[in-house]
Amino acid sequence: QVQLVESGGGLVQAGGSLTLSCEVSGRPFDIVYVAWFRQTPGKEREFVATRAWSGGELYIADSVKGRFTISKDNVKNTMYLTMNTLEPEDTAVYYCAAKQSPWGVLQLARAYNLWGQGTQVTVSS
Repeated sequence: QVQLVESGGGLVQAGGSLTLSCEVSGRPFDIVYVAWFRQTPGKEREFVATRAWSGGELYIADSVKGRFTISKDNVKNTMYLTMNTLEPEDTAVYYCAAKQSPWGVLQLARAYNLWGQGTQVTVSS
């Protein structure tokens, strides 16, 4: 069974950087995309970035484009979200998600069937 485990969250000052990790364990052979979403209290999960598990296509939300990157380590079966020039508005719980189906809109949370437990990112001003 495939499991997603996030790590790397924490407290950082505005303008700082953090890298989140999403380790995909089990048998990830049928994973199609791995994405990052974020959520603040009272709001829906917001798409941040996604990348094909094969390492090809990737998409970044306009709100973080130029500041965040998504990358993969094929040996470690880990997807990373590197966040630079962080802003207080980036404060959220960040979730890693994976989809095993080729269907569905990549920027929508409902397209992903596997989720990690989430990791808190807090950016202080």
